[in-house]
Amino acid sequence: MKNKFTEFAERLGISIVEVVDWTGYATFLYGQAILLSINVAKIRRFKAMLFQCWVTGIESMGVTLLFAIFSGMVLALQTGYEMKRFGAEALIGALVAVSMTREMGPMMTAIILTGRSGSAMAAELGTMNVSEEVEALEVMSINPTNFLVVPRLIAMSIMTPALTIFANVFGILGGSIVARYMINVEFSVYFREVWRFLDLWDSSWGIFKAWIFGMGIATIACAQGLRARNGAEGVGRATRNAVVIGLMFVVSFNFFLSAIYKILEDLGFKEWLTDTTGIGGATIG
Repeated sequence: MKNKFTEFAERLGISIVEVVDWTGYATFLYGQAILLSINVAKIRRFKAMLFQCWVTGIESMGVTLLFAIFSGMVLALQTGYEMKRFGAEALIGALVAVSMTREMGPMMTAIILTGRSGSAMAAELGTMNVSEEVEALEVMSINPTNFLVVPRLIAMSIMTPALTIFANVFGILGGSIVARYMINVEFSVYFREVWRFLDLWDSSWGIFKAWIFGMGIATIACAQGLRARNGAEGVGRATRNAVVIGLMFVVSFNFFLSAIYKILEDLGFKEWLTDTTGIGGATIG
């Protein structure tokens, strides 16, 4: 019994050390990439960043918008009939708009990019690492973080919020179709409530969350790829870990950011921003 307990304790300790070590490496990689981001002004890095924007963002737009449309339709369908029982079906537009911009839009986009772009980043860098291409860059006095990580980090931090905006719009449009043809809510009524309840504070917070998600996904994927070992098996493990850890990051940080949102709202930050800038609570429309 003692031997089994000792073995379990050793494995647990090794796992904790590995998690702490990887977390420290990923944090250091992120900090180094941020400090080196100024080099994106160079034409070579700027072209690499544009290519990553195309790969991570534009090529992911189709599946993201498809998910967004059907998410808005499902949200309107599931809530519409219940609201209709109480004569509140006119508020479907408000519910869909607030849900998409504040929570579903950024989180859904981040989950899609984790599975599609994050896994690709980890596989690409992992393959380069096990084939010693990363070491070759170091031999040529080229910083792998600047050459490989910075363009991917910047691209994800730009394209995740951009895709979130499109996802919000198409999710709201998808909800309007269900509201009109299945709940019998006129388009004019639906979009009137959207304009009335959708304020810039909620929309901006959702985009801020998407920005955080994008940077986290890119950092996790690149860290996993650059730490890949043991050939094809290691690349597969790094890719799988990048997706799993990325999803855990998105889900957990979504909770923490939502909690911070409520704290700021309770402290009156939204009202203060509205009074000082005229932006925080401005209604769109």
